[in-house]
Amino acid sequence: MKKSMKKINISILLLLSGICIVALAQTEKFGEALHGLYTYKDFQRSTYCRQCHVEIYYQWQKSMMAQAFVHHWDEIEYFDLAVTHGMRNPKFKPVADGCNGCHAPFSFMAGDTPPPRPDKKSMANEGVSCDVCHTIVSYKQDEQYNFSYFSKPGRTKFGPRGGKNSPAHDIVKSELITKPEFCANCHNEKSPWGVWVKATYNEWKEGPYSKEGVICQTCHMPKASGKRAKTDNKLYDDLKQHTFHGGHSPAKYNGAIDVLVYPDTDFVEPGMKTKISVYLYNQKCGHKVPTGSVEDRLLYLHVEAIDSKGNVYHLKVDKKGFPGEEYTIASREKAYQDFAEMMDVPAGFDGIIREDVPVGDRIFRMPYFTQNGTMTIAQWNTATFGVDYRIAPRETKVETYTWTVPDTVPPGPLTIRATLYYQLLVRPVAQFLKVPESESKDRMINTDVATIDVIY
Repeated sequence: MKKSMKKINISILLLLSGICIVALAQTEKFGEALHGLYTYKDFQRSTYCRQCHVEIYYQWQKSMMAQAFVHHWDEIEYFDLAVTHGMRNPKFKPVADGCNGCHAPFSFMAGDTPPPRPDKKSMANEGVSCDVCHTIVSYKQDEQYNFSYFSKPGRTKFGPRGGKNSPAHDIVKSELITKPEFCANCHNEKSPWGVWVKATYNEWKEGPYSKEGVICQTCHMPKASGKRAKTDNKLYDDLKQHTFHGGHSPAKYNGAIDVLVYPDTDFVEPGMKTKISVYLYNQKCGHKVPTGSVEDRLLYLHVEAIDSKGNVYHLKVDKKGFPGEEYTIASREKAYQDFAEMMDVPAGFDGIIREDVPVGDRIFRMPYFTQNGTMTIAQWNTATFGVDYRIAPRETKVETYTWTVPDTVPPGPLTIRATLYYQLLVRPVAQFLKVPESESKDRMINTDVATIDVIY
């Protein structure tokens, strides 16, 4: 009899455990199901957290996490392109709303989409703030992308350490927040056509660093000595810094790619043909370069020769002949014709110049195409990709420049200079949409020179 009762009790416990697990799974909502699940009042502003986490707050405030919604280009892209596209074509309305799942999570989870513009100073302006990441209790385990997290706002905050509760909130240790998959929820994105329009996590996963235990937080949240809060006097040697510095930070993009120039001779004569080789090595980034908003970025290599009198000669890259290479060599071709789907454009609009860099320079990019085959800047309107000619982790690309030395070159030293430049936003797009120049200016990644002698 006792054995029977014991079996019954165990069965009841197992059944109740199963019911609890099912109930928990049913309450967790990911992605679009998060829309309107909470209200703004359920979340705390970052200034509330600043009262105790002073240093962490100011690190975060300087980052693109804090500017995810208020950044000038993000505001223009969202309100002037994505929102209007959703108004003109209902297919894109959920996509436009979904932008906020990663750029203004409070707004998305409060169902306030589109949120007010940044000048209204709503909770959307918080961007990706403290109470976004530290209220995430789970995320989809099979595949992380398109804000596939589940947030549970309240007094309990989740972090990597746990410890004693503070006067402001309870503390629960979370292993999730220490994983690269935590970042993948927003740094992986699929378009309505099911293609990976953002794949920084995937690039890392497929590269060498994932096998070595070097994760997103290793590089973008470096460890340092410090205190985590005013209420905790303990000094930690491995406190994660909330810098989140990436492609917008000179600390990251300066020297991100090694550039080395090698001529094939020590001297040349006028009329002589020579070949210059430029080696580009990605030894610092755990993902491809450029990454993230690949459709926005422009990474290009400019090579020139300067003679003894200061005359400058532009060298054009040698073609390699791979399919789609035409998109990796600067030209004056037009692109971005789909602006006409999103906004009012002049009659007869046939696109704008694809890139505004010297014709013949090598570009390291992966072009995004609409279902009509035109190149687009809109990730939500992307159906296919062109050739992926970016620089992968620990990859070396070699570009050659075959050049016939002009007859007019004076004798003396001839300097060959190769410079790798980076634009956060393709300049013609920035000019067309009136984005501040700071977004499209050339940022020098690296440069190198070599000298050969011109003799007669």
